[in-house]
Amino acid sequence: MNVLNIAAYRFVALDDLPQLRARLKTRAAELRLKGTVLIAAEGINLFLAGAAAGVGAFMQTLRADARFAPIEVKRSWSARQPFRRLLVKSKREIVSMRRPEIDPAEASAPRLAPQELKRWLDEGREIVLLDTRNQFEVDLGSFEHTVSLGLKSFSEFPQATPALPEELKDRPVVTFCTGGIRCEKAAPWLISQGFRNVYQLDGGILNYFEQCGGAHFRGDCFVFDERVALDAGLRQTGGASSHGA
Repeated sequence: MNVLNIAAYRFVALDDLPQLRARLKTRAAELRLKGTVLIAAEGINLFLAGAAAGVGAFMQTLRADARFAPIEVKRSWSARQPFRRLLVKSKREIVSMRRPEIDPAEASAPRLAPQELKRWLDEGREIVLLDTRNQFEVDLGSFEHTVSLGLKSFSEFPQATPALPEELKDRPVVTFCTGGIRCEKAAPWLISQGFRNVYQLDGGILNYFEQCGGAHFRGDCFVFDERVALDAGLRQTGGASSHGA
């Protein structure tokens, strides 16, 4: 298990996308990293893998830019490189919801630590767990008693939320996804639609696995690389034969 895999994102205003893209691509290539780095005016989202020293050097370079200094990283290990190539792309959004009025850098929902969510679930507290991922991801594994919206793509989330029962607007709703980035938009959207008690699971399922193991979770967590899925110990399971975007 000598390949370090990292996932990280940060919502922050960026106005130098061409220069930033060139700089990050050159640095990642120098360090022989593979994976995907997405940048947009709203921030950065990255999934990279390689030797631990190379990954560490890349993150040191990234954090030298004050805009990315606070970025948080989720780590896991694999025996093989799970990415085939390096892609560094500039896009309209780092996670596509097509609702420009939702700006996570300006307004976000309260974060719920994994340990706190586990405590709530241990206590049997009456909360609504809302899985904001695509349905094929939900089918592979999710928390017990999860509500999902049958999404084929996260961009459908705003159109799908009216299907949620009206009474949920007065109940505590905890949104979650793989690593947290989709909830950065999903949770504020729910608040804008009249949901009054919304949280986002800090760091998503991957952070929950790292902090709490598999308590209250059934199945595996889908990941968008050749590992396909991880168990609660963040080990590759290959839990599905194919996957989509």
